[in-house]
Order: sequence, then C-alpha cells, then structure tokens
Amino acid sequence: MRYVDIMSCNKHPVRGLLCALLLLPHFAFALNTDKNQPIQLEADSVDIDEATGVSIYQGNVIVTQGSLKLWADKMWIYRKNGITERIVTKGDPTHFRQLEDSGEETKGRAKKAEFFVQKDEIHLIDEAVLEQKQDIFRSDRIIYLRSQSLVKAGASAQGKQRVHVTIESEQSTR
Repeated sequence: MRYVDIMSCNKHPVRGLLCALLLLPHFAFALNTDKNQPIQLEADSVDIDEATGVSIYQGNVIVTQGSLKLWADKMWIYRKNGITERIVTKGDPTHFRQLEDSGEETKGRAKKAEFFVQKDEIHLIDEAVLEQKQDIFRSDRIIYLRSQSLVKAGASAQGKQRVHVTIESEQSTR
C-alpha cells in the first residue's frame, strides 16, 4: 500500500510531475453514454416551482443517469430554459457510484454533493471520499470530472483541508 500526499506534490515541479505520472494509470474513464441518458428520480416527496425552475426532492432520494446512481436525503434540481443545470444533494452521507469503461466502479460520498450536468462533474463537499479501483481520496472537498475521470482535491478544489490518498500497488491488486 502506498500513500501520496498531494499537497507536497504541488510544492515542487519535479515531484508534481512524478505524482501525476504515479496517479495516471489508476484512472479509468466513465461510460461515455451516461451523460446522454435521461435522468431518472425517485423520492418520498417533491415540490416543483416552475417559475423559478427549482425542484426539491425529499426522503430517500435516488437519481439514476445511465450507470451513475446518486442517493441523498434531500435534493434540489435547478433548471433553466428546460435544461437541468445543477443538482445539489445533502445527506448523512449523500453518495454516488458510476461504472467506468474498464468495468470498475467509482464511488464517492460526502455530506453535500453538487452535480453540474452540462460540465459532467461532481463536487463532493464536507467529509468527502472518492474511491477509484483500490485508490481512496479523502478531503473536505473533491471535484470529480466524470467523463475524464479527473480528480481534484484539497486546495486545487478550493478545499481547506489536506488531501489523504491511498494508492494500492499493482502487486496488491493481483
């Protein structure tokens, strides 16, 4: 098991390059077809305000878009001109999972998540954890760009806490 402190990687250009190279092979890409799928919702209750474009879903909220699945206690959907722009979820925790092209799953959880539909990215906020294969990222804020499987955490994601990363060695996954 290897541990990488991303904050120390940002201080030195050569170390930053080495960290980037170390992390690159561990990322897989989210299914390309997910972002083109319809968004399906389930909840115990919903309040829809057509005038403001805001819908509030409460109680065991489940969102599905292709292989992406989100769970939350409460969710706000913001729509403009008939297009869903942003989904905000809160829970204890709110969490998601998504299938990658490789067949692996990426999972995340936090107290709050913001899903920017058009940008195809998820922001995990407060007690954020993201798992890709055997690698685990922990911080107060993590940004996951789904279609690229790009992860930003800590200061690079406007967070205030240090990032803790656990990267499994190739030998331990065999």
